[in-house]
Amino acid sequence: MIAANGAVAGFLASRGIPALRRVLRTPERWDRIVQLARTHGTALPETPDAAALEAFLMKRLAADPLRFPDLSLSVVKMLGSGEYAVEIPGKPMDGHFALAVRGYTHSTAPNRRYPDVVTQRLVKAALAGGPPPYDVASLERLAAHCTEQEDDASKVERQVRKSAAALLLEGRQGEVYDGIVTGASPKGTWVRVLQPPVDGRVVRGESGVDVGDSIRVRLLSTDVERGFIDFSREP
Repeated sequence: MIAANGAVAGFLASRGIPALRRVLRTPERWDRIVQLARTHGTALPETPDAAALEAFLMKRLAADPLRFPDLSLSVVKMLGSGEYAVEIPGKPMDGHFALAVRGYTHSTAPNRRYPDVVTQRLVKAALAGGPPPYDVASLERLAAHCTEQEDDASKVERQVRKSAAALLLEGRQGEVYDGIVTGASPKGTWVRVLQPPVDGRVVRGESGVDVGDSIRVRLLSTDVERGFIDFSREP
């Protein structure tokens, strides 16, 4: 799939056709990823390196498959979200950091993802020798719209999962769990409990923790309708 999407991106670029690209920018929190890797005995380069990051993750997957999903989630959080952007021939363009490729698009799933339909239309017009079906301004609007819609769909999916998790823990207030911090910002601190594997917010004792830290938490309360799970950090 990656090879196919890269080939389509390369084909459109070779024809000088503006097109949608799927990009994941160089992570701003690479320094924290380096720190996290160091706690697992791996020294990553000080400058972002996708190949080195992949090697570290594969090593951890083999060494500790049970806890790997939590480590992987922490890294994904620090990498940030992908987005759609427009590549204009001759102008510099961000690549996809996580895949370690420069030119990448979405083209292989037009039955379920609208950006793929747009790309397929561009390819069809190029193969027929006709003009592109979209100008740059139209592509830029589509890129912004598709990114926004993807973010909205992800929010709905997260809400359903959060409510299901809250239902699972309902009535278990006071229990203590091991977890890994998956988010830490002025907006709040979040932890993923290892068993059962659910996410919640640390509302007490969260000061000083960062993404990737291992902590113990006590369940304070749940709210199924809103999908809230609140924890306090244990000493």
